[in-house]
Amino acid sequence: MQTIETYRSEFISYLEQKTKEKEPINLYEPISYILGLGGKRLRPLLTLMTTEIFDTDYRKALDAALAIEVFHNFSLVHDDIMDDAPLRRGNPTVHEKWDINTGILSGDAMLINAYQLFENYEGETFRSLAKLFSKTAIEVCEGQQYDVDFETRDDVTIPEYLKMIEYKTAVLVGAAMKMGAIIANVPEKTQNDIYDFGKNLGIAFQLQDDYLDAFGDPETFGKQVGGDIIENKKTFLYLTSLASVTKQEAKELEHLFSIQPKDVTDKINTVKNIFVNSGAAEQTKQEIAFYTQKAFEVLEKLPITDAKKMLLQKFGENLMMREV
Repeated sequence: MQTIETYRSEFISYLEQKTKEKEPINLYEPISYILGLGGKRLRPLLTLMTTEIFDTDYRKALDAALAIEVFHNFSLVHDDIMDDAPLRRGNPTVHEKWDINTGILSGDAMLINAYQLFENYEGETFRSLAKLFSKTAIEVCEGQQYDVDFETRDDVTIPEYLKMIEYKTAVLVGAAMKMGAIIANVPEKTQNDIYDFGKNLGIAFQLQDDYLDAFGDPETFGKQVGGDIIENKKTFLYLTSLASVTKQEAKELEHLFSIQPKDVTDKINTVKNIFVNSGAAEQTKQEIAFYTQKAFEVLEKLPITDAKKMLLQKFGENLMMREV
């Protein structure tokens, strides 16, 4: 097994090799820009790591890993347009740096580029990868639509929210790992188990992201802290608070999530205090731990060595202890 840094270094080198700018420059420059902003590269690293965990050269998975990363960034470009987000990874979003039309078109090209990368695989491997990718891509779109719908609904439930983050975020993490298993040609049950590991880790990851959106360090978070509060998003923090506070406090919270004041600082601080005092902040941490543990339980089913199980567990633990 390689180190995480080796996987990351190899992947970034491959990404740079494959994403050289070309004409028309106004289509491809924004693609190079968003892919070059960095980020955790979590999903492609998981694809490479999973391939090698199942005793196959991780380099065979570079195209699948790149497809996952390109698709993920495509979704970010379009999500940022829909959210009117000013920052991504501490830098201007594509539609802010260029314009909305450029963001839409460059995003479209990225989605097509992601599909093209699977053409480098043959036969049953190509078919399985493409089938999984199509299923995952439509689920991500469904998750995004749920997210948009929730902004104007006052009756969102916690189970509905968990389904939304499963589709919008977690299925792509699961797919990233299953792709490595497909390339390694392991049995279907093992493919599905590693998918479940990734999916549960993905739910924990998104809950952690929601928590950091409210309570993260603005110097390291890379996005606008309090962005979900400003956008009136019904996150796990919000829904859990609503279920825990008095009727009067619930009315205040609902009111705060129905307005868009010019000065958002007071709104953010008031909502964060409610999140803490209601116990929702602590309950969110517990939910993160629950899904992380659920992922680790899947590890026991995998036909891999204890050392490799420990590697995956350590990766998950590090992910959940992040502050960015």
